[in-house]
Amino acid sequence: MQYLHYSLNLGVHDVVQVDLKSPAYVRLLTEEHYLAYREGKNYRYFGGLAESLLANIKPPYQGLWHLCIDMGNKEGELGANVHIIQEVIPDQKQSKGKKKK
Repeated sequence: MQYLHYSLNLGVHDVVQVDLKSPAYVRLLTEEHYLAYREGKNYRYFGGLAESLLANIKPPYQGLWHLCIDMGNKEGELGANVHIIQEVIPDQKQSKGKKKK
């Protein structure tokens, strides 16, 4: 099977943004599950079929991740641009309410 592969060191506030040329399967895998994916064995992943041309995936925890993009049995052109963006975290320190005079 032909696929695109990216090794990514991600934090919990990172979002992987994938711009696709065609709808494709976008999978985020741990090292163990990536090896199983390559060998055609059972594996687990985050993500799935991206039917639109933009997919965003957030890792559940910090670490080394493998992003794999493939067509499965779908027709189309395999191609993607991958960007890591920071999730916007609201500032928890802002006070709610009115200022006293």
